[in-house]
Amino acid sequence: MEYLYDFLQNELKSSKIAAITNANEAELKILRHLSRAYVDGVGFLSVFELLNAVFKGENLEHLNHLKDIKTLIDNGWITHSFSVFKSEAKSSQTTLLSLLHAEISLSNAFLKILEEGNIGLNLPEIKPYEDHLEYLKDCFLRVELYEKNSMFLAKNDAKKRIKSQINELENYIKNRLNLTKIQIKIEQIFKENALNDKEQLIFLLLLKQEYANDFENARDLGVICALISDDEFEAIKNRALLDEGSKLLENGLIEYDEVLNNFSNISRSFYINDEILQSIMYPKNKNFDKKISIENALKEQEIFELIQPTTDINDVVLNENTKELLNSILKQVDKKVLSRLNSWGVKSRKGIDAKIIFYGEAGTGKTMSAISLAKSLKKQVLSFDCSKILSKYVGESEQNVRKIFDTYKEICKKTKSEPVLLLNEADQFLSTRVETSSGADKMHNQMQNIFLEQIERFQGVLIATTNFLQSLDSAFSRRFDYKIEFKKPDFKARLAIWRKVLPQNADFEDGFSVEELAKFNLSGAQIVLVMKNTALKVALKDDAIFCFDDFKAVITRELNGTFGDDKKVGLL
Repeated sequence: MEYLYDFLQNELKSSKIAAITNANEAELKILRHLSRAYVDGVGFLSVFELLNAVFKGENLEHLNHLKDIKTLIDNGWITHSFSVFKSEAKSSQTTLLSLLHAEISLSNAFLKILEEGNIGLNLPEIKPYEDHLEYLKDCFLRVELYEKNSMFLAKNDAKKRIKSQINELENYIKNRLNLTKIQIKIEQIFKENALNDKEQLIFLLLLKQEYANDFENARDLGVICALISDDEFEAIKNRALLDEGSKLLENGLIEYDEVLNNFSNISRSFYINDEILQSIMYPKNKNFDKKISIENALKEQEIFELIQPTTDINDVVLNENTKELLNSILKQVDKKVLSRLNSWGVKSRKGIDAKIIFYGEAGTGKTMSAISLAKSLKKQVLSFDCSKILSKYVGESEQNVRKIFDTYKEICKKTKSEPVLLLNEADQFLSTRVETSSGADKMHNQMQNIFLEQIERFQGVLIATTNFLQSLDSAFSRRFDYKIEFKKPDFKARLAIWRKVLPQNADFEDGFSVEELAKFNLSGAQIVLVMKNTALKVALKDDAIFCFDDFKAVITRELNGTFGDDKKVGLL
């Protein structure tokens, strides 16, 4: 404690603290007053009371020293807060007068000087890492230094000092790695994915939050970008590192949730991919089989069609009740929500579980919504056409039902993923079972019983679509978590769909009215079909101008088709 005694008892200018901090006489007086209060048991002091105590005088002399308070904050020797609810506001955003009624305290950096007489890191000798935990300890210290650095926007002495410590630590880590003979999983991930320094830092920041079990802090896009950037302009530029298609997301190293923040805006909260996280936290566990792609897994079977979603749920025009139900499903993937459910014993798995029925007339957007929901869940889709399940041979239909679910489980195991299982046109599975002596009916009932059993055991997201819910067997009704109705769009919805599908770069006749198109009672699928057929018709015209009569002719033919509402018309 010799530096503390020297600072409190001897001449200020000649003290060792003065040489280390390079503070002027007024700043040293403020620091000494705070230091005396600190050793007397007072951690925080009001700026107003401190300045009046240190610089007694008339004519508001204490106000002249507000700039000294700000300099000490900028240089990282003291910290300040405006209330017990908000601490360490960024000094670059603080005016002098706003400091007058703030509370200040000595920073950890200055306390370290008082105790040890230096502000270095005091790193141990350079030697090989013995295990990944030693490496992580240094890496997390590196993250902490970047967090401190992000608190100072101005390029002042504090920022320079922290930058120097960062460089010292990064060289220390590099030298230890050069001597290390064991394989460190995180370094393997960095090399295999060719991550640059900033991408590595993002990964380490999120990893630190996982180890701290912190689901609140430092996961937001803005916070992450501020931490890896020296100024606001660079922070905006670095957002590209977390955009769709960025290396961290594209390679599946990190994922994100879209959450509603306190300002009613949608923000992204990032986290480490669960499989990657497990391989880091338990590097000696040999149970992590090599992951293969779903595309390769599907080559071995002919049951499913793989669908890569291109639209998310926000791209689909839905009525408010339907959209609200779908959003409630999406909220289940929030990592904080999952953590709470697991801690309460409500869920035993980390993954989302949802068994859903989409029902409604043909063309109302059931399949598109299912695919778009998968996109919002960041999942691929394995689709199966249930109309193909029936077999004329006794026992084959039942075997085919088991094969659907057995194959799905096998694909999940091989790919270490859980794609959405989409069962299209599942009417025959879901209809009420009948008591009869007919062999065909018995076979049908047996097939449904097996389907019911498989639904009961299913883990993941399953969506079954059907045009008819009236005949739904009550046993199935109890097994599905959500039963969501899709209605034919009303005028407002039809107007929104037309505006989505009409080409933006095409020419339309003068006075063309989208509202007039929306008056025709078409389903969403019919609107898309009419748009395609009309576009081909207009493309054959010399002037290639869209006219209302072009649409009207195609719409009339669609509504008056000989096959009724379910008629499917190809391109003209």
